[in-house]
Formats: sequence, C-alpha cells, structure tokens
Amino acid sequence: MKKESLTKQIIRVILLLLLFGMVIWTFYFFYQKSQTPPVTFQTVMPFDTMIVKKTVATGSVTPRKEVNMKSQVSGIIEKLYIVAGQQVKQGDVIAKIKIIPNMLNMANAETRVNTAQINYDNSKIEYDRNKQLFDQSVISKAEFQNYELKIKAVSEELNASQNQLQIIKEGVSKSSGSTSNTLVKSTITGMVLDVPVKEGGQVIESNTFNEGTTICSVANMGEMIFEGKLDESEVGKVHEGMDIVLTIGAIDKESFNAKLEYIAPKGVTENGAIQFLIRASISKDNSAFLRAGYSANADIILDKKEKVMSIPESVLQFEKEKPFVEIETAPQKFEKRTIKTGLSDGINIEILDGIKKGEKIKIPQMNEVSH
Repeated sequence: MKKESLTKQIIRVILLLLLFGMVIWTFYFFYQKSQTPPVTFQTVMPFDTMIVKKTVATGSVTPRKEVNMKSQVSGIIEKLYIVAGQQVKQGDVIAKIKIIPNMLNMANAETRVNTAQINYDNSKIEYDRNKQLFDQSVISKAEFQNYELKIKAVSEELNASQNQLQIIKEGVSKSSGSTSNTLVKSTITGMVLDVPVKEGGQVIESNTFNEGTTICSVANMGEMIFEGKLDESEVGKVHEGMDIVLTIGAIDKESFNAKLEYIAPKGVTENGAIQFLIRASISKDNSAFLRAGYSANADIILDKKEKVMSIPESVLQFEKEKPFVEIETAPQKFEKRTIKTGLSDGINIEILDGIKKGEKIKIPQMNEVSH
C-alpha cells in the first residue's frame, strides 16, 4: 500500500511540473510574439539624371499624300495592271474599263446619227446641183455660199453625233485618238497601297453627285506623318513646333523623331471625352520602312533638362502642401527638411534647394523593408 501511495505521489508531482512548465512556456511564447523587431529604414541619395516632362498621344502613321484612283466612266474592269506594293509613276495606266452602254442613251444617239446622216445626204444633193449651176455661171457666188455653209453645218452635226455614239459604246471618240476615258491612269508617283477591286468587277464613274468606285489608292511613302488624338486636359500644354518621339509597336527597339505641325481648333467627343486631332511630320533620318496604318504612341516633349540633381518622386512627403524629405543625421536617425523642387517626369523630380549630394534620404514607410 505504501509503495502504491508513493508511486501516485511521484506521478502527481511530475504532472504538476509538466503543467507548470507548459504555463511558463505559453507566457514566454506570447511575450516573444508581442515584441516587434526594430524597423530598418532604407535610404536613397540624390543623383544626376535627365528629366523629360511629356504628354502622350495615340494614333497612327499615314502618308502625307494619298490619292484614291477612280474611273471617269462606269463599266466593268477589263484589266488591272497593278498590285498592292507596286511602285507607279504619274501617268501610268493602272486599269482598263470596258463600257456597258446605257441602252436608252445608245438608242437616242443612234437616232441622232441617222437624222444627221439624212440631213447631210439631202444637203449634199443640193450642194452638188448648185455647184454645177455656179460653175455654169447660172447663179451668183453669194447664192452658192449659202449651200456651202449649209453642208458644212450638217457635216459637223454628223461628226458630232457619230462621236457621241462611239463614246457611249466604247468610251472614246474618233477625234480623241489614243486618249480614252476607259484607261484609268495614276495622277501621282508613289506606291500602290490597296487594290479593293478585281477584274470583272463593276465600277461607277466619279462625278459631282457620286464619289465613284476606288480602283486603288496610291501614296508617296517617302513623306510620312503621324495623326493622333490628344485629350482636352493636355492640349493646352502643347503648341506647333514641339519635338515628338514616336514609338511604333511593330518596330521594336527603335524610335522616330517628329515635329508637331498641326493642332485642330475644334475637338470631337469620343467615349465621353473631348479629343483634339494633332498631326506631326516624321523625320526622314531613320532608314526603317514605315508602313501606312502602323499604330504609334507620340511622346510630346513639354520640357527637358539634362544632368540635373534629382531624387525619386516617391520619397517626397507633404505637410500643408509643402514638400519635405527626411534626412539621415545619424544611423537610423532622421530629421525633416523642406525642399524646393523643379521639373518632374512622374518618376524622378529635380531638386533646386534643400538637399546636398551625398546626403541620405529616408524612403517613406510604405516602401520600408523590415529586417
């Protein structure tokens, strides 16, 4: 009995010790958790860099001079002599049109020819008869001249009616020689950008009431421009003559210089915002080939300074709208210092006064690193 009682007492003591140890460990654990490690602030020093303040416009690259070639007659495309990408010169034939005559117009023209032919035949008989009389001195020269004038008039009418009929049928008259409205010629020298029609397709003539069918578009690819839109909040900051740097998505690792030459005096509403059209001439210094329609972003240089003392704009803090930074005076000891800033590009900002080179600036808590 005594041995059992001693064993129970030993077990009870051991359990009490274990319980006490667990309580002590729990208190120690929560104490350690409540202790926050000291914060070590990172710092940055002023540096020299180039600050460029700019605004961005989006748009595309287009040829300055692009012309749509249209037919002067309606009909069917009998032959196309060009393909997209081909170089053409002014006056080169690009297509031949086969005329499909209007039956009513042709019937009227044929009637006019027949009438003119009858009048001419009658006048010819009168002329021949009276010429014999004039040669025999039966009638005077003044009387005979009336018949000469009449036959000349009806002859002109016959030629005119025949020409009209031939134009309706073939698009060309006898008197025009090699000149023909059925041949569509390029009006400028350049590259064929697009041929939206095919042989056998129908075309409508270009006139006062109808734009006509475009057979192809030709452009001078040696003179390209940028056309884009600028938001109304930015348009007041720019003016003609400003430098522009173009970045084109289709051309990697290469930028293009341009100069702003036009700002629209009137804006247009797009997606609930007022946008203004701008245009810039692209420098020819770059040898890369620019295709019409390339999308591009234009960085319009508002201001630029080179090799100015700067700091990251993210380290700035403000008190009553006045900028200040915290300067390290001793290891991890900082003091406020009001500064004067200059040009900013949204990432770095120029420092005009308040900081010297070599001084360490505290990075605000949002960017701090704990150790």
